[in-house]
Amino acid sequence: MRRIETSIDIGAPAERVWSILTDFDAFPRWNPFISEISGTPEAGEHLSVHIQPPGGRAMTFHPEVLEANAPHLLRWLGRLGIKGIFDGEHRWQIESLAGDRSRFLHSETFSGLLVPILGSMLSKTEAGFREMNEALKQRAESENEN
Repeated sequence: MRRIETSIDIGAPAERVWSILTDFDAFPRWNPFISEISGTPEAGEHLSVHIQPPGGRAMTFHPEVLEANAPHLLRWLGRLGIKGIFDGEHRWQIESLAGDRSRFLHSETFSGLLVPILGSMLSKTEAGFREMNEALKQRAESENEN
């Protein structure tokens, strides 16, 4: 098992951050890591997610939404092939902070037989998380000023 954990403080309320994260149609305009995402962010639904890790290979997967609790949590589970080969539980968590600020926690826990082999890909994925976090911060703070 391997876990990637990133976070960033954002000068905008959790509701603003949530609205950006769940406006899937806008992702191609601002998100450098998840270039396309579609579906409904509700438990039991499936998404189509296209990622482009920096310096890595683009891929599309179709995870199942495990939990959607606006404006604080969206979790999904994606698999490469069958269960236990390469599974990733993705998590977007938004914590409310004082002064209409928030903290975005972006993480994924990988498990399965291929995790030790795909270690270099996971480093690129972490870099993609960090790029996305920065882009989200910029978008939320600029929209919050309007």
